[in-house]
Amino acid sequence: MFQDESSSVTSSSSPLQVFSMMSLSPNLGSPYPWLRELKSEERGLYLIHLLLTCANHVANGSLENANIALEQISQLASPDGDTMQRMAAYFTEALADRILKAWPGLHKALNSTRITLLSEEILVRKLFFELFPFLKVAFVLTNQAIIEAMEGEKMVHIIDLNAAEPAQWVALIQALSARPEGPPHLRITGIHQQKEVLDQMAHRVIEEAEKLDIPFQFNPVVCKLENLDVDKLRVKTGEALAISSVLQLHSFLTSDDELLRKKSPLGSKNLNGIHLQRALQMNQSTLGELLEKDMVNGYSPSPDSASSSPQSSTGSVKVDSFLNALWGLSPKLMVVTEQDSNHNGSTLMERLLESLHSYAALFDCSESTVSRTSLERLKVEKMLFGEEIKNIIACEGAERKERHEKLEKWIQRLDLAGFGNVPLSYYGMLHARRLLQGYNCDGYKMKEENGCIIICWQDRPLFSVSAWRCRK
Repeated sequence: MFQDESSSVTSSSSPLQVFSMMSLSPNLGSPYPWLRELKSEERGLYLIHLLLTCANHVANGSLENANIALEQISQLASPDGDTMQRMAAYFTEALADRILKAWPGLHKALNSTRITLLSEEILVRKLFFELFPFLKVAFVLTNQAIIEAMEGEKMVHIIDLNAAEPAQWVALIQALSARPEGPPHLRITGIHQQKEVLDQMAHRVIEEAEKLDIPFQFNPVVCKLENLDVDKLRVKTGEALAISSVLQLHSFLTSDDELLRKKSPLGSKNLNGIHLQRALQMNQSTLGELLEKDMVNGYSPSPDSASSSPQSSTGSVKVDSFLNALWGLSPKLMVVTEQDSNHNGSTLMERLLESLHSYAALFDCSESTVSRTSLERLKVEKMLFGEEIKNIIACEGAERKERHEKLEKWIQRLDLAGFGNVPLSYYGMLHARRLLQGYNCDGYKMKEENGCIIICWQDRPLFSVSAWRCRK
């Protein structure tokens, strides 16, 4: 079957055994009709091999070989295929975009007519909220923590660092209206860069407060969070303050890592062969398991990929300054929700390996939760997951915003900023577990870690929720 290519490969050899013996060449495309006949798991393994190979070539500046790998991947990847095919399509797009950035004029010309509407970004984030339970769980835990922290308070002020989803505060208003001692005077300061979003938020929460006869005030702040002057948030004397941050703090980790990038090549050499050899030994059913087995089998990062990004080891001036400013407001409670992933490595290969794990789980979750024919699912995968992948893989320096980090890193930063951890309550966790059970899908899981909650797909951590108070 493969005798023309290598005398050492017999007709009884499986495609997987052949992968490690094949070198990418311009002639690789058509002579292998079995590529399209691979079973889903075999195709997934080969796509992993191709992505790792391509990333190594991109990192080492071998653009001709990277182009050949991209051509191979394009034969197998598809935005409407199985989990691995869909995810590979977006990683391929990200790697190609990174290559194009080497020619700024070409990259700008190809993207000059691209229109990115903020309204579309907001719509797709709303779809993510509606289709998946992650943010709903975060809102349930946040609201319960606020209710418990504000027990007995007569004036409550909440600052929402990304006031895009009124459902969270509608539920809180309803819960506060049922307090045995009566509802407090509630003020919500909502921050968002688009006035229309804040107007919709204001309409919905004011309507609910009036219906329940709760003294209420909504204070809109039209501003990008990075440009926010925290000192102008006007916390009044006598108000008990709570701050809600949902998927916002990681954007403050941006820094100028151009010097680090020049000092260290963006990938480690010869990794793809190591990963392929281990991939050939795998026989798991999902991509997450494939990748997990790969790590268990002892992948040791090269010195380049093992190095942490400077903001990981020494902290980021921007995030430290912002957290210190929030501490200066003396909040009684701050609840932080973040992606629980390590996508802030200093090298391309480091970020590729970590993001393959995380997005494998998200795409698998999408496959199990939403119909493959769903247009809404396609929008979330393309406009949310795909754009995040592109930012993680293709961007560097201040342009790279999606710098997700693990919970332990946020615990260290918040502790250094003067915050002390507040364990999330059993009641909140119970309510959140019931919400997950309502999805009738065994893949959604929660685990408690040092008083914080990790929301998982299967055993892969995806989001963390933690509560904090000011240490005096």
